[in-house]
Amino acid sequence: MIPFNKPCVVGGEQEAIQEAISRGKLSGNGTFGKWCTDWLEEELPAEKAILTPSCTAALEMTALLTEVGSGDEVIMPSYTFVSTANAYALRGAAIRFVDIDPDTMNVDPAAIEAAVTPRTKAIVVVHYAGVGCDMDAIMEIADAHGLWVVEDAAQGLMSTYKGRALGTIGHLGTFSFHETKNYQCGEGGALIVNDPALVERAEILQEKGTDRSQFVKGMIDKYTWRDLGSSYLLSELNAAYLSVQLKHAETINENRLLTWDRYLDGLEPLEEAGKISLPVVPDGARQNAHMFYIKVSSDAERTELIGWLKEKGVMAVTHYVPLHSAQAGKKFGKFSGGDRWTTTESEKLLRLPLYYGIKQEDVDDVIRYIFNYFQV
Repeated sequence: MIPFNKPCVVGGEQEAIQEAISRGKLSGNGTFGKWCTDWLEEELPAEKAILTPSCTAALEMTALLTEVGSGDEVIMPSYTFVSTANAYALRGAAIRFVDIDPDTMNVDPAAIEAAVTPRTKAIVVVHYAGVGCDMDAIMEIADAHGLWVVEDAAQGLMSTYKGRALGTIGHLGTFSFHETKNYQCGEGGALIVNDPALVERAEILQEKGTDRSQFVKGMIDKYTWRDLGSSYLLSELNAAYLSVQLKHAETINENRLLTWDRYLDGLEPLEEAGKISLPVVPDGARQNAHMFYIKVSSDAERTELIGWLKEKGVMAVTHYVPLHSAQAGKKFGKFSGGDRWTTTESEKLLRLPLYYGIKQEDVDDVIRYIFNYFQV
């Protein structure tokens, strides 16, 4: 069986966790947590990085920091994970879903522009598959209308847009370290704060709304409740595991890119024959091989191909069901403009196995099985 995903293990994770245990501090913002945030701030680079229990938690923090609430509208693609919308719906905002660019599956800037109203408070972009959105156009729209920009870069660590790391271009960015991501610690995430004016409040929100971080730094002699917040901290056990992954970030990235390129080269003849479509990485974008997908002609053909691959021992999977079509999506938001591409393209997309250390002969087998299906 060739699984769709295997959690990344590079070696040294168990030793790091044991070291965290031996240090006697397992709660958040310890030695390993600081190492990870320092790495993010230096490597991206970023004004401030804060480790969180998940990307979901980081997104919830962005909703608090931008003070989104009842009466506000937040624009985002419908083709995304539920956490992107939940964060703002929880604060009472109305979600305005917009269409995507079919080439990249990223949000279409023109659709964003058309959806802006006097009630719009923020734009949330999703860098699908670690391929950067058209951030120049999006930031121009935001600047023209005085809007916040949040980058949901859950899949985007080690990817860039015109030389700038994803997550560092908007006012706020978020990453995921879930076990399905390139760099992971089981469950985890990070908030990237690019606006210096938001740093102090972000630290307060992370510590349940208290100024405990200032107390730990010796800036005050006791800490008190200052603001809304929650327990948005990642434990030292998770941070210890993550630290090993980040130390090997380049190695992991190179390994995944080799697999991605192997799929691309191997499947190009099928695209040339008109059987499938392959991913598009625009000029100026450097991607991190988070996923490799193909698009077939229809949902029915995709279902048939999934079954064919399963018979061969290969797990290939679909992805998001557009949020505007879901029960909660209809309750908390609506689609703004025409759904020209979101539904039709999402029904064609099929993700292939890709993870750190996948055997190249397994990749070749997947390619061969797909060729066999199309009888090419």
